[in-house]
Amino acid sequence: MKKIIFSLSLLIFVTSNVFAAGSSGEDSGSAATKTNYEKAVAHIKKAKKYEKKGKLEKAEKSYTKAQKLLIKSNEKKPNKADTLNYLGFTTRKLGDFENGEKYYLQGLAIDPKHKGINEYLGELYVATNRHNLAVERLEVLKGCNCEEYDQLKAVIAGEKSKY
Repeated sequence: MKKIIFSLSLLIFVTSNVFAAGSSGEDSGSAATKTNYEKAVAHIKKAKKYEKKGKLEKAEKSYTKAQKLLIKSNEKKPNKADTLNYLGFTTRKLGDFENGEKYYLQGLAIDPKHKGINEYLGELYVATNRHNLAVERLEVLKGCNCEEYDQLKAVIAGEKSKY
């Protein structure tokens, strides 16, 4: 009798794990399955590390992979400010300031106080010689007591360039 109960328990355990592993929807939320957005964020982090080490070709490849994943994510779940923020960021990092700005502005239409978008859009404005617009983004961040404010302030002041 113990063998039968053990066998049934084992069968139930194995069966439930097989079915759980088989459900791999894009945004299923499963710990084992990462969404395109989560994969993109991992590529962005990797790209930033490559940039710091001066490995610009590797950084560009990681930004390109991230951008492709973010485009897929945005198609599946449009109008997410975080996705649009990183779409703007990767697009800008790949040298396309015009489309990067479009993504940032789409994100701001959804969440005007988004810290990341305001910082990165401000950096884009500095890079494209629109200082007054960068200062406007800084004003939005004023009072947030956040690193995005400090980083944009430093870029505007010319202390360091991240764009």
